[in-house]
Amino acid sequence: MSPRPIIEFYFSFISLWSYIGSRRFQSLIQETNARVIYKPIDLMYIFSISGGHPVKERSTQRRAYRLVEMERWCRIRDIPIIPHPRFYPADPSLGHRVLLAAIDEVGHDSPSVQQFVHKSFEAVWAREMDIADSATVVRLADEAGLDGARLLERARGEPALGGKEVALTEEAKARQVFGAPFYVYQGEPFWGQDRLEMLEEVVRSGREAIVTRGI
Repeated sequence: MSPRPIIEFYFSFISLWSYIGSRRFQSLIQETNARVIYKPIDLMYIFSISGGHPVKERSTQRRAYRLVEMERWCRIRDIPIIPHPRFYPADPSLGHRVLLAAIDEVGHDSPSVQQFVHKSFEAVWAREMDIADSATVVRLADEAGLDGARLLERARGEPALGGKEVALTEEAKARQVFGAPFYVYQGEPFWGQDRLEMLEEVVRSGREAIVTRGI
């Protein structure tokens, strides 16, 4: 029996494109029996060291085109969107730490972990919820089948979980990650949800990975 494909997934709960690609990514995972290693990172820090800019700091031209791409891809992926969500950008760190606590308890393969990731993206971009709010995070975890209150207590009380998010961000930096979503398969990087079909091709074909220096 062939080993399961393993995909490393760098993202932030406030990442628009991670949200837009989330349903398609879940389909890819199910159809290829891939295992995902979830790696939440501080996306604004990654932007700051890699030449990226938060949306409000981008040029008028880039912001206008982003809205066109947003609508276009939401139609292609058949996923709802609020173009200007009320609570964007919000600090996703608390949610990230709750996720890391959940992974610590039930593992990356848990359907509840996978649901919590999707629901957290959706909360920002389709439900206009505040991902920085503790009550919101607990609600999303509960909806995913996790014990939100207990995980929140861990996220607040265990410095190691915050340290894990920092470590994953530093790992992303060392591996030349510069945005989200960023998928890595056998050392080959794929930036953006519009590369999911490319990712699927290499997973299915078994071809040799194209490895970028530093990955």
